[in-house]
Amino acid sequence: MCVKGLYFLTVLSGLAASGVLQVSGMHIYTSGDMEAVNGTDVRLKCTFQSSATINPNAIVISWSFRPLKPGREESVFHYQQRPYPPVEGIFRKRVSWAGDVMGRDASIILQQVKFTYNGTYICQVKNPPDVHGTVGEIRLRVVTTASFSELLLLALAIGGGIAAVVILLIIIMSCRRCKKRRQREHEGNEEAPRKERKDPTVCHPSRAIHLYMSQTSIEIDSSDGMISDPSTKSMSSSEEEGPSSDEEEEEDDSDWKM
Repeated sequence: MCVKGLYFLTVLSGLAASGVLQVSGMHIYTSGDMEAVNGTDVRLKCTFQSSATINPNAIVISWSFRPLKPGREESVFHYQQRPYPPVEGIFRKRVSWAGDVMGRDASIILQQVKFTYNGTYICQVKNPPDVHGTVGEIRLRVVTTASFSELLLLALAIGGGIAAVVILLIIIMSCRRCKKRRQREHEGNEEAPRKERKDPTVCHPSRAIHLYMSQTSIEIDSSDGMISDPSTKSMSSSEEEGPSSDEEEEEDDSDWKM
């Protein structure tokens, strides 16, 4: 008997390892407890895992609602090949499909939630032949204002976005300033050699003899009192003739004394 039992266990193990025997069952995952502000939209997330291949023509998704107060369970949403929103009840025109069957997502969106939406939402998925398994539940609480944690997260998100924009602007302005500074330095380096260049038409003052202004003198002949033609002398020639006239006067004086 022991040998037969061991043989049977060995066969079962081999079949399971080869994939002949598969453990069937649908596993559904939800976000658990949620909180939403009155009048806002909220996404009820529901994902699933099935042991069978996803068949979009056969898969069935259903959402139902169980209120906090004693009352009957109400249908919220149904999907079979296409979405079927509710046509009556408190969820009429307040539910939209937000899932993807092939992506194993069965989420929905509640629009403009009200306080009457407080309660438990149940997500069920059937993918034949995988029709048995767990169900997902979400406990929704509708509040007047957001909680401190949500406000803190919102403030951090807004502050982080503003800080990122400010840092980006600072980086852009710094890059522009550096670019302008480099352009100025480059222009200054180009202008420096230009200032050092000499004008080829300008010469040294000692060599600019031809630029000296000429002097015009009028000579009077003492013998007949007639004015002779003006003679033009340059500064250099007047300087050279100056000493000769003095010598002539000295000679005249010496002759007079004699």
